[in-house]
Amino acid sequence: MNRVPVRGNSQPRAEIIAVLEDLASPDLAEPFDAGRIGLIIEGKDEISVVHTCLDVTPAVVRAAVSQGSDMLVAHHTPIWNPLTRIRGDNASLFRSVLNSGLNVYVMHTNWDHAPGGVNDILASELELAETEPMSLGVTGDCPLSLREIEGRLKAPLRIWGDVESPCRLAVAGGSAFDPALMEEAAHLGADAFLSAELRHSVYRSSPLPLLESTHYALESPAMRVLAGRFGWTFLDDPPLLHTLHE
Repeated sequence: MNRVPVRGNSQPRAEIIAVLEDLASPDLAEPFDAGRIGLIIEGKDEISVVHTCLDVTPAVVRAAVSQGSDMLVAHHTPIWNPLTRIRGDNASLFRSVLNSGLNVYVMHTNWDHAPGGVNDILASELELAETEPMSLGVTGDCPLSLREIEGRLKAPLRIWGDVESPCRLAVAGGSAFDPALMEEAAHLGADAFLSAELRHSVYRSSPLPLLESTHYALESPAMRVLAGRFGWTFLDDPPLLHTLHE
């Protein structure tokens, strides 16, 4: 694998991109990601400081710029839809990125599908064993209690249906409560399915109980692990979430 930059040593941007494409080939991306992955915002040609994040938020950009970052490797693109005008929050965000020469590189569904990517890292975080890959996600034996799963994810866990733990658990990062995927998990012997952003109608038709966490909790570990692999820095910016307890 190509070398990666460390602080104080620069490297051409193209070499960093080659490393990232070795990890998560663009060919693995879902069709809807066309034009939404790869080098989304072009900045400096030479890279010496790299940060990772889940979302390219104003707080993340401020932190990256203040820490002298040359490249921000994100999971979610800051440009989901074509822009016909740049105003307000978009103008402020892009102004900061462009003025600093910061590159923004996105690994989205290609990182979801990649071996060792989002879902394999999530499975590892939850100590899944005897794993089997799904079309998106992983099924395996989870030794953790529901309370321990919640603790590992550092986010509230909503439990739909009766789930006994430990159990054989299917996991899929992001918004992956897809009926076909849940049927696949059930076919592989899963006792429950973990993902985020569940619709009521999908739960009603589910063949197995569901565990619902947050999108951020399920996917941010992959960007943190990616940063750790190369000695980069992960910039954490979780959504502000409150829960009420009786």
